[in-house]
Amino acid sequence: MNTSDSIIIIPTYNEKENIENIIRTVFKKEHLFHILVIEDNSPDGTADIVRRLQTEFPDRLFMIERKGKLGLGTAYIAGFKWAIEHKYDYIFEMDADFSHNPDDLPKLYSKCAEEGFDAAIGSRYISGVNVVNWPMGRVLMSYFASKYVQLITGIPIHDTTAGFMCYRREVLETIDLDKIRFKGYAFQIEMKFTAYKCGFKIAEVPVIFVNRQLGTSKMNTSIFGEAFFGVIQLKLHSLFHSYPQKKKA
Repeated sequence: MNTSDSIIIIPTYNEKENIENIIRTVFKKEHLFHILVIEDNSPDGTADIVRRLQTEFPDRLFMIERKGKLGLGTAYIAGFKWAIEHKYDYIFEMDADFSHNPDDLPKLYSKCAEEGFDAAIGSRYISGVNVVNWPMGRVLMSYFASKYVQLITGIPIHDTTAGFMCYRREVLETIDLDKIRFKGYAFQIEMKFTAYKCGFKIAEVPVIFVNRQLGTSKMNTSIFGEAFFGVIQLKLHSLFHSYPQKKKA
């Protein structure tokens, strides 16, 4: 059996146009990554494609099939728990649609495995605004959402809503995953905020985010509404709550 210290979690819903290409692209990387697909009962046959590929990559490709579209946050939580149970040291979040470039995976891995950071963010905003093919309104909304989160929470992270991440396993073992409350994109903010409050070192790696070319975006205005009000809730909650701390070496 092939063994790896790294697993990439990819949530899917109607990603038949992308899923085979993203899996094959990741598996061509020099580093031996494994992939865990969290499949939310896509009616387009995404799961059938993954099952076919599992016969080709039985020791590297895994899938959790859920009964329906249960939210991005719950998909990642399910993936985190699976990855912890299977003792992966480095646990990644990545989209299926190539908006996150697989070529950047080694950079995130290096930050955690070689430079000693506990988490690494593929950041769109650490060196300007590195977003391609998004409408200007969406770019501005995303950029100022991250600035808003910085202002309210005080965390020193430029891209607080980023969904391209690498965590060391200790981070996810320390955070009480069952107490992560948000299901949409506010989940990304809550995870970063919680990791920061637990005392973990977080790095940002500049990446270029390219809007999907195939398939349909899952973004909508309710996602931003959850994030806007959720940040205030996070900050207020943190004033009366203690966080488990990173173990000292």
